[in-house]
Amino acid sequence: MPDNLSPELVPYALLEDRQLVSLSGPDAVVFAQAQFSSDVAALSDSHWQWSAWLTAKGRTIGVFQLIRLDSDALLLVFADGDADEIASQLQRFVFRRKVKISRRDDLQVRGTFAEPQTAVGATVSGSLDDMLELDLGTADLPRAMRITAASAGDAATQSDAAFTAAWRQADLRLGLPRLVPGQREHWTPQQLGLDRLNGYSVRKGCYPGQEIVARTHFLGKAKRALQLLQLSAGAEPGASVEQDGSVLGSIASVADELALAVLPLETSDAALSVGGQPAQRLPLQDGLAR
Repeated sequence: MPDNLSPELVPYALLEDRQLVSLSGPDAVVFAQAQFSSDVAALSDSHWQWSAWLTAKGRTIGVFQLIRLDSDALLLVFADGDADEIASQLQRFVFRRKVKISRRDDLQVRGTFAEPQTAVGATVSGSLDDMLELDLGTADLPRAMRITAASAGDAATQSDAAFTAAWRQADLRLGLPRLVPGQREHWTPQQLGLDRLNGYSVRKGCYPGQEIVARTHFLGKAKRALQLLQLSAGAEPGASVEQDGSVLGSIASVADELALAVLPLETSDAALSVGGQPAQRLPLQDGLAR
């Protein structure tokens, strides 16, 4: 950010791909604790963490930001999931718990490649009555996110496809998987590197897929992990990554020339290719864990 530009004047672009779901009521935290991979009960008010919703077989349906506003209110920020479908599926597990699940179309999400004004790490600043601010960056790649009330005309005047694409590339550089429909219910949290984000707990108790996640963790049986690739040609999620003419793994996420691929932990340094074109390994950037 230029030295002569005050924080209040930093431009925030609309992230149109974000969808929001709220959980509210006396049992909101208890419900989320039983459904999601992160330790929601241990999260303090006005803090957030990465979390995931898994199938009973331990496969990832969606990765999201879970914001604990207070003991009765949670807000989930989905970058790729179908919020309507997920909210509908979650409703099936409410039973007699006192929790209301709602799609929040009255809110919008904006981002900027600059340091947040007051939010730091996992600490959220502000409120939904005015503005929530979150720290989505690192020391080397600062980013801030704001959640505010949606206003008529915002999408038309402030949406920016190039900005959204750049944000997605930053996600991949930081090891945050972005899952299109064809890649959901396909990967375990370990394969997607959610341990780098503190995105799951192996000690908090039962949730869908917990037994498989814990067994893999404690027995050390994870044989594949997420790696960042620089592509030399376009590719789609699900494309094979090859080495010496053999399939080594496949791509889980793509952002222009960047890709996150699930590859064996132990492999040679021989060249990789995707769709017959060279692909180069890049180091993942740390610091996005919350």
